[in-house]
Amino acid sequence: MCQTLVAAGQAAAATIDTSAWYVLVNRHSGKVMDVYERATADGAPIVQWARNDGAWQQWQFVDSGGGHYRLRSRHSGKVLDVRDNSTADGANIVQWSDRNGANQQFRVADTDNGFVKLINRNSGKALEVWEWSTADGGRLSQYADLNGANQQWQLVKLGDSSTPPPSYPAPGTVTGSVNVHDPEVAKTPAGGYLLAHTGEGIQLKTSADRTAWRNAGSAFPGGVPWAHPYTNGGNTLWAPDITYTGGRYVMYYSASTFGSNRSAIFLATSTSGASGSWTNQGLVIESRTSDDFNAIDPNLVVDDQGRWWLSFGSFWSGIKMIQLDPATGRRPGSAIHSIAGRNGGAIEAPTVYRHGAYYYLLVSFDACCRGAASTYRVMAGRSTSVTGPYVDRNGVALTAGGGTQILAGHGDIHGPGHQAVLADTDGDVLFYHWYAADNSSRLGINKIGYDAAGWPYVY
Repeated sequence: MCQTLVAAGQAAAATIDTSAWYVLVNRHSGKVMDVYERATADGAPIVQWARNDGAWQQWQFVDSGGGHYRLRSRHSGKVLDVRDNSTADGANIVQWSDRNGANQQFRVADTDNGFVKLINRNSGKALEVWEWSTADGGRLSQYADLNGANQQWQLVKLGDSSTPPPSYPAPGTVTGSVNVHDPEVAKTPAGGYLLAHTGEGIQLKTSADRTAWRNAGSAFPGGVPWAHPYTNGGNTLWAPDITYTGGRYVMYYSASTFGSNRSAIFLATSTSGASGSWTNQGLVIESRTSDDFNAIDPNLVVDDQGRWWLSFGSFWSGIKMIQLDPATGRRPGSAIHSIAGRNGGAIEAPTVYRHGAYYYLLVSFDACCRGAASTYRVMAGRSTSVTGPYVDRNGVALTAGGGTQILAGHGDIHGPGHQAVLADTDGDVLFYHWYAADNSSRLGINKIGYDAAGWPYVY
């Protein structure tokens, strides 16, 4: 599997560890507090910069008493300072030799969203990124406390078991038959893994250890004539969702053609999961060209009351959700909930799962299925209700195009997406496909961690 990286927490005011080093991430820009050009001189400006975890981006909280701290640079040994003891809005933040002056002391104030504000003792003003800059080198200043996102900081404690990596991790090691598209995985009663993915008759793979995978045939080796009205007579089925429940495997899968919303989601069941053992149980929902949704990419979630819900969707008006009857696996009514959308833009492949007090909705944004040119990326939102409303880290509704990115292309990893989440014995695990430089689609597996505010990240 992947290297052991561990996940990041935002430190609350009451939990500052004065023996630790922190990276301070601005909520608005996503960039971190940085000593400009790695300076060691008094008066050097403090700016924001893309995170690299260099010593010039690491800070220690030195207790000044009365709930105030100085922030000491690991690189220079100097502390944050409001230039010239200014009390004016817009005054520059610099580094200076530690004199324990009031202009060098900051109170850590919690917000209602897991971030903190740093309030200067001398001026009473908040540390902020000037003029809401998102650029590398954007200067830090003080300003009246407006509770703006540019005045809010995530305190990432380095070396903590909840510290996320500064960049996206490589997929974990997998071997054997690893060319997949739209993977979904269920844990078997024996403790192994059954993976289903897009292909002729739904392709199956198995693994004993989540690392070595082998082909296991197809769910429907004899063809799928019931799906032919939606596939133009072909036997390729898309994006299966597989769950082991009640002594059997339940699989929802879709039938369509590329670019069309003349689509359908069907249900199949099997007691063994083996090739040829699957029985088609019929149509669950379809979409026609006159509909404003697309009935593909199903995902089953069972809520905390034991109710079944199926999310699905691609492009058009976005991601939908319907309730299912656990006894039949089909709809008991006609209600359709809208849970995410981008006003017709590229969004698909929903995954809904529960962790702690929240339901998390993961979706894939942007372009799939273009090999190494794919721009798929995984976005997250959460809600206390399975039907939403889902919002991102900044409080933007996913129905309004919101989403917090948790995985995207990096290096030789292109277009990671069509994700699935499995609650395994060692925590939540993310499965997805990604494209290599040769345009092949491959299996990606990483673990999911959660920061102190409960937001997921991949490691």
